[in-house]
Amino acid sequence: MEYHNPVLLHESVDGLAIKPEGVYVDVTFGGGGHSREILNRLGEKGRLFGLDQDVDAQANKIEDERFVLIPENFRYIKRFLRFYGVSKVDGVLADLGVSSHQFDEADRGFSTRFDAELDMRMNQNDRLSAFAVVNKYDEESLSKVLFNYGELRNANAMAKKIVLARDEGKIKTSFQLKEILKQFLPKAKEHKILAQIFQAIRIEVNQEIDVLKEFLMQMPDVLNEKGRLSVISYHSLEDRLVKRFIRNGLFEGEPEKDFYGNFEVPLKKVGKMMIPSKKEIKVNNRARSAKLRIATKI
Repeated sequence: MEYHNPVLLHESVDGLAIKPEGVYVDVTFGGGGHSREILNRLGEKGRLFGLDQDVDAQANKIEDERFVLIPENFRYIKRFLRFYGVSKVDGVLADLGVSSHQFDEADRGFSTRFDAELDMRMNQNDRLSAFAVVNKYDEESLSKVLFNYGELRNANAMAKKIVLARDEGKIKTSFQLKEILKQFLPKAKEHKILAQIFQAIRIEVNQEIDVLKEFLMQMPDVLNEKGRLSVISYHSLEDRLVKRFIRNGLFEGEPEKDFYGNFEVPLKKVGKMMIPSKKEIKVNNRARSAKLRIATKI
């Protein structure tokens, strides 16, 4: 729990409708909170696979014969399940975004609270870092990152300011970046806008939108009939993708209809979108923006 306080723990695992003999995947293992709850509900013959690309998360590996931890990005879920001789599973859980541990480790560069080197890599073996995005992207590319992933109205002006500032020297730390962009940070909205800036850079560094799309597109093939998908998202960019894919199997536009005006989709939503209770948010403030959507394979 110290590593990462799992959000919507019981609701997300309830959504999987666990079968004691079933095979399940927690694609964002982290501190193992969701995985432990899944294992609690599995029988002796049940199996659980966890995925996490962050080396720090691997220290939380659960010693249980029914559990396998795969140290990889969940965009490769299908490939690595096949490696273990598994083609179909009964449920997949994803708790998207950054773990509490990653936010709290100052040297990872995820948090606006610490003056750390610009890093933000979830997989520290990846080449692209926040430093590279801030210092090497041209003005147009930077503006697109800030606008598309941070939904910042001042993206063009911010990008121009960054490019001008780095002519004077490399931008190495989070506080340097904050100082450069201070004119865009009115006191009343400073934390919110900073969070949007850091979110945008982090999404670019980790290719989070592409990863989510690739993951969701594999679900119709990975899930057994009546298998469940349980996804927790933390910002509108993720949630929109999850909602659209569950609704019509696409990320943009509408699916083609047949002669009778009907269309087939691979997944069907289960219940309504859920958010944490006031009690949970009071205990864990990071849960405040979480949204849970559940779907089943048709």
